[in-house]
Amino acid sequence: MLTILGFVMIATFLVLIMMKKMSPLAALVLIPALFCVLVGQGAHLGDYVIKGIGDLAPTAAMLMFAIIYFGVMIDVGLFDPIVRGILRFCKADPVRVVVGTALLAAIVSLDGDGSTTFMITVSALYPLYKRLKMSLVVMTGVAATANGVMNTLPWGGPTARAATALKLDAGDIFVPMIPALAVGLVAVFALAYVLGRRERKRLGVLTLGDVATVTETVEEKETEQVLVGAGAGAKGGAPATARPATGGSAAPGTTGSEVSVQDLDLQGLDPRRPTLRPKLYWFNAALTVALLTLLILQTLPIPVLFLLGAALALTVNFPHMKDQKARIAAHAENVLNVSGMVFAAAVFTGVLTGTGMVEHMARWLVSNIPDALGPHMGLVTGVLSIPLTYFMSNDGFYFGIVPILAEAGAAHGVAPIELARASLAGQALHMSSPLVPAVYVLVGMAKVEFGDHTRFTVKWAALTSLVVLGASLLFGIV
Repeated sequence: MLTILGFVMIATFLVLIMMKKMSPLAALVLIPALFCVLVGQGAHLGDYVIKGIGDLAPTAAMLMFAIIYFGVMIDVGLFDPIVRGILRFCKADPVRVVVGTALLAAIVSLDGDGSTTFMITVSALYPLYKRLKMSLVVMTGVAATANGVMNTLPWGGPTARAATALKLDAGDIFVPMIPALAVGLVAVFALAYVLGRRERKRLGVLTLGDVATVTETVEEKETEQVLVGAGAGAKGGAPATARPATGGSAAPGTTGSEVSVQDLDLQGLDPRRPTLRPKLYWFNAALTVALLTLLILQTLPIPVLFLLGAALALTVNFPHMKDQKARIAAHAENVLNVSGMVFAAAVFTGVLTGTGMVEHMARWLVSNIPDALGPHMGLVTGVLSIPLTYFMSNDGFYFGIVPILAEAGAAHGVAPIELARASLAGQALHMSSPLVPAVYVLVGMAKVEFGDHTRFTVKWAALTSLVVLGASLLFGIV
């Protein structure tokens, strides 16, 4: 019964948020509370929730201070050169923009923290997506999938968990997986190219002036009217011309029209914003590099590092108390949205784990594996990792499920190291799981509905996971 109710609870949650019948926060709280009562354990709901909150409190604290830290870094202009460099590379071509999204997300993912990756990626590219009227779910989907593939780095989490659970060396798991993960990353770039081509066909291609010129135009000529050529939403700014995508014509309804320059959403690049601190640029760059280095080395717990970093960044860049309060207030909405979602997710995970639903679901899945598939437990583990890491936390999967799968594999002569590698295949999809706090940073900053992100991303992320698994089998890694 717990097995059935567990699957029904997850399905109910996904259906309601994807159909926008409930907000993710409400669904994460009310649905598990209802099912906790249905399984006859309503009296223990408080214990399950408190346990879940206790488990996720460090994550909520990390996200809270990470958002403040990177928000301050964005305010003071640390990432402006990166943004301008990406914009010059993209040249307002939707294909380049989407490929640039994948590239930036993959590079920043080297720090091993999804929240950091999403904050930097969205901050850099959101103004450009808005200006070109490109689909924001394309940005969130590509960023999440790229980060999911890179999340398999030894310091990213899942590899270390697999190594700990099966008493293996993380390097022995990860290094042989590099070719398969490289193929997965190529698949992400191919996906970005295809999605970019789709956006180009819909919007056309614009030729933009220099970003600095655009922002100065916004400052100096707020009431000036400019003409826009082809491309839906290709709003003016610097003198802009448009041409249809190769082999096609401009999309219907994209004929020239007049819009106000003040409609441009480029405030994040405003070279005259009062929060800029050009004299402290190298201090802020050094502070950020030091913070990420300590994060990778795990010198201190991540929440502590971001807490210290946020306090230091605020104090040095904004020595006056009123300015510090203003910066905190400016990012309070993001902090509240993300931390609220984390604590709501604690209800879901707390009930799912506390009632025993996760354990029963896992054992049901393992017990229904046909004996004929015993010698192919690596493939079975890889396939199961895709849905299971989406429906549960990495901790639950690697410490609760993978050891069971390893025991079943050992009975058929399959080495634990093979299962550990196969268990990484599902990470591309895992990063869009409603149980991953970082995904709320992504959709929150991009102003995308979580249901829309889920509907768009799941199929592409699952396909990427299958590509990684297929490459692992082809190369004999699994």
